[in-house]
Amino acid sequence: MAKKKYVYFFGNGVAEGDSSMKELLGGKGAGLAEMTKIGLPVPAGFTITTEVCDLYYKNGKQWPEGLDKEVDKHLKLLEKTVGKKLGDPKDPLLVSVRSGAAISMPGMMETILNLGLTDASVEGLAAKTGNRRFALDAYRRFIMMYGSTAMGIDREEFDHAFNQIKEKYTRPRLKIAEGKKVLDTDVNAEELEKLVAEFKAIYRNHIKSEFPQDPREQLKGAIDAVFNSWMADKAVTYRKVEKIQGVKGTAVNVVQMVFGNMGDTSGTGVCFTRDPNSGENVFYGDYLVNAQGEDVVAGIRTPIKLVELEKRDPKAYKQLLDVRKKLEANYKDMQDLEFTVEEGKLYMLQCRTGKRSPIAAFKIAVDMVKEKLITKEQAIMRIKTSDIEGIFYPMIDKTQSAALKDAFLVQGIDAVPGAAAGKVVFNAKDAEAWAEKGEKVILVRKETSPEDVGGMHAAQGILTATGGKTSHAAVVARGWGKCCIVGCEKLNIDYEKGTFSVGDKTVKQGDFITLDGSSGNVYVGQLKLVKPEPPEAYTTLMGWVDKIRALKVRTNADTPYDAENARRLGAEGIGLCRTEHMFFDSEERILAIREMIIADDEETRKKALAKLLPFQTKDFEGIFKAMDGYPVTIRLIDPPLHEFVPHDEAGQRALAAAANVSFEKVVQRVNQLHEANPMLGHRGCRLTITYPEILDMQVTAIITAACNMTKKGINVLPEIMIPLVIDAKELKILETRTRQVADAIIAKSGVKLSYMVGTMIEVPRAALLADQIAEVAEFFSFGTNDLTQMTLGMSRDDAGKFLPDYVDEKKAGIFKADPFQSLDQNGVGLLVKMGIEKGRSTRAKLKVGICGEHGGDLTSVKFCHRVGMNYVSSSPFRVPVSRLAAAQAVIEEQAALAAAVPAKKAAGKAKKPAAKETATRGRKPAAAKAPAKKTKTAAAKKTAKAVTVKTATKKAPAKKAASKPASASKRPVGRPKGTSKKAK
Repeated sequence: MAKKKYVYFFGNGVAEGDSSMKELLGGKGAGLAEMTKIGLPVPAGFTITTEVCDLYYKNGKQWPEGLDKEVDKHLKLLEKTVGKKLGDPKDPLLVSVRSGAAISMPGMMETILNLGLTDASVEGLAAKTGNRRFALDAYRRFIMMYGSTAMGIDREEFDHAFNQIKEKYTRPRLKIAEGKKVLDTDVNAEELEKLVAEFKAIYRNHIKSEFPQDPREQLKGAIDAVFNSWMADKAVTYRKVEKIQGVKGTAVNVVQMVFGNMGDTSGTGVCFTRDPNSGENVFYGDYLVNAQGEDVVAGIRTPIKLVELEKRDPKAYKQLLDVRKKLEANYKDMQDLEFTVEEGKLYMLQCRTGKRSPIAAFKIAVDMVKEKLITKEQAIMRIKTSDIEGIFYPMIDKTQSAALKDAFLVQGIDAVPGAAAGKVVFNAKDAEAWAEKGEKVILVRKETSPEDVGGMHAAQGILTATGGKTSHAAVVARGWGKCCIVGCEKLNIDYEKGTFSVGDKTVKQGDFITLDGSSGNVYVGQLKLVKPEPPEAYTTLMGWVDKIRALKVRTNADTPYDAENARRLGAEGIGLCRTEHMFFDSEERILAIREMIIADDEETRKKALAKLLPFQTKDFEGIFKAMDGYPVTIRLIDPPLHEFVPHDEAGQRALAAAANVSFEKVVQRVNQLHEANPMLGHRGCRLTITYPEILDMQVTAIITAACNMTKKGINVLPEIMIPLVIDAKELKILETRTRQVADAIIAKSGVKLSYMVGTMIEVPRAALLADQIAEVAEFFSFGTNDLTQMTLGMSRDDAGKFLPDYVDEKKAGIFKADPFQSLDQNGVGLLVKMGIEKGRSTRAKLKVGICGEHGGDLTSVKFCHRVGMNYVSSSPFRVPVSRLAAAQAVIEEQAALAAAVPAKKAAGKAKKPAAKETATRGRKPAAAKAPAKKTKTAAAKKTAKAVTVKTATKKAPAKKAASKPASASKRPVGRPKGTSKKAK
């Protein structure tokens, strides 16, 4: 068996890897290999694979057997390639050791620069370059990074020592005024020599040994440090926030150092091939003269704009423009680049797909389709859930011009657009704690570091005193679509006092400020924010989405307002209208339902319900009007009755007085309603079995409203849903009564009205008996909120105490995601799949949907597509996410089928004798033929041509589609033959 390869080399235009190997080499390693192959100026080096990181943890943080020999072999190859040796006292090879997972995690893992410097080699570097200051600056950086990253010494100790040197020696030497910042570049060689001695003392005090002078020992420690950073709190938190799963670990990249800190003809920069905020096709980035890469990303100094490099070094800038053009053509996506200019020569250090704002994500995707770089399907696959959510992030209401003028405080660099208002906090821990209590906060820092990631995610917005548009704060915030202002140098932040000031104005922790990430303006107080209009690119791309998807997308809405809003967002009906929510709409309504609950006899209950009837009828009329031509699924009463009664003495006395009954009677009735486990108690259809008069009132309201609106020319498609069913007989009792009430009203009204009666599948027993239940129900709607609770035996309300441990990869890691947010496909999903299959075994045209919160989750919607549902239903603002997920599901399915065809052909070709190749080419074994054909047909049915497109602006065509059955040839997977696509 071939020996496992752990290390891949690149250099001198040759590389063992390429861009297709991200899973193995990580994004950075694959990018370095690809850039080397296409002829870009990349320093030589080698990449240790992500598989090694996985083995490192499985082996108790020990290197797998053979890795040390492979690293040694590739180090010698690197030394031969560059003509220098690691640790050479005369002309040393220095390397960087950097992380790089398959999925970009900016700043979350570790980097160590200038490795290979020792007390001896630093003198050789100084002599070779003729620049002692540069050599000492590189050494102090290495000691600090190795000490903090590999050995766990607090970075602030090194920073404090550096500041002391600046204040004690540099400021008086240069006569820099108090209050003016002393820059790193102001410190001279003699002062850096003192600093190196201070840093080594800090190391010795903490580690109880001298700073290592063996470069091989340094390299081993640095590689371990990168592996260890994979499970650091900040990295784990970031993966949790970004929902990054199934990634083996980080690769380690060992690369020849090139130096941007060799003087004014050197520098370092980060750039994007397009504007990551607006998506405009312009070159965008930051550049720092006489600096190393960490300075730009950390935001320690405020950089100059990339266009300034053209004036300083036109030759290097032209090279960079050529690189930009070549990489976009190669990767066909916006790229995030890191580069160094060493005495006028350009080197590329990193290339990865760039983080971008939600607005930019849509514009770049649409523009690249217009530029014929990518297809519409590729554009759709690039959009994430967070991109859609971010499109609707708030902006400052510009009509409040006087308030804007009065409240203006200061302007920084507009790093991430949007707006945010919140209370000021000065550290990540407070941001998380305050947000946990429901407070909206703005995190204010001198600069952010990866350790701040939890607080950054909890905050509404981020404000920093230093940094540029490519600093850590900007890159991370941009990935989340979170408003961010950086480089606000007029901020004077005092962490100890919990204040920041601008001139004579002081803002304390807990005070409100408002950020305008589009302009960089900071305002005192809480200004009014408004929702923006989606950009043109959003509308264009979502039009492509609707042409491709097969699943219909409905919404969960209880009011005409919610229904109208959901329609604007592309909803094609209501999948869940919760009638009980209407009971709380006014005092009159809640009193009527309470009177019904405390009533002793049926007659009194009916009188109380009669008071509710006109309210419910009017509500349904509004909803039917808003959903003209689209189906509306109305769930009959679901919660237990105790949720509607007052549990405090004052409320109970008020009810007694209003209902003209004794206080004692109310108390007695409330006590009777108490249940030890209400979720499994007297609720849902069990209430209407006990009190059928509730069903009578609600069905009367639904059908009366439907008849009234039909007379007004509204196309009404009501679907009455009976919740919490566990048995076909139970459903049959209620379905029969529903039809008796409904048919009588329709006959009396003289209108033509079709309606459906179905049920929610939310109890495991219902899924198991779905074939029997489907003999009664015309449709199923999977209520996965309750189905998850009952299948897992976990209360959604109480699981928060322990469920995080089940999701946390550092603890139990039992679930990849919270099963109440993303469907447990391995467990609950099996019941859903079984329920659909059994249901359609007895009712071929059974319509199936989902109405739990999972209907708005990307991965859950894709699952719904795979198991053959007709529609998903989500909250109004998740409707666009559901539309996107449904389209991505079709694209992924088609891609999988396309990939499977060559593989099957290759496998068949390999098995067949050469003599029979001509006669049998292209044929499949008889046993496999039918399923293969069926699968291919299913995929074809899910193409854009198979879907009738409906948007908020094209109601007339949509109505036409409602009355026209889908042909068998265009029916998507799982859709019952002959059913109306509009009614889905």
